[in-house]
Amino acid sequence: MLSYILLDKKFLILLFIINFLGTIYGFYWYGGQLEITPAIFIPFVPDSPTASLFFTIFLLFFIFGKNIPYIEALAIVSLFKYGIWAVVMNVLTLIVSGGIGPAGFMLIASHFGMAVQGLLYAPFYKIKLRHLTVAGIVVLHNDIIDYVFGQMPVYSDLTTYMNEIGYFTFWLSIISILLAYYLTIHRKKSSL
Repeated sequence: MLSYILLDKKFLILLFIINFLGTIYGFYWYGGQLEITPAIFIPFVPDSPTASLFFTIFLLFFIFGKNIPYIEALAIVSLFKYGIWAVVMNVLTLIVSGGIGPAGFMLIASHFGMAVQGLLYAPFYKIKLRHLTVAGIVVLHNDIIDYVFGQMPVYSDLTTYMNEIGYFTFWLSIISILLAYYLTIHRKKSSL
């Protein structure tokens, strides 16, 4: 039943539109931070919209029966990582500051949805180890840019916890890579 829904063309087009609009909004949301970001770091700052952009590209090709494994690997790893990361950061902000407002709750719901949708399409990805290796390098490199060069997303209430957040983010990257491996490469090997 779930596969039927996930493969339905109307559902795929709706999901594409939602992700396309969410990606545009995500880049808009990062606008203030991008204005003060040195040009060399701009590609590494808007984490969540870039993750949803990868998934939007995947959906566009998937609707037409095509696979693009490098984009698929980047999508599953980054959607899970940044989806869960944003949920955790917004919950921490709620704990530390006592409130996050409607926008914060919208971010929790939308980012949780990001993480889930990337995993739901795992059976349809054509990822091999080389694709996942590239995706792993990209997300770990992004962690270095964020926490060594100070380009992480701005959560002003959490700035005193940047070392802990950086440590958490590194391990979340590792978990995301391993989860993507398990759901794509390992499962396909096991089913042979």
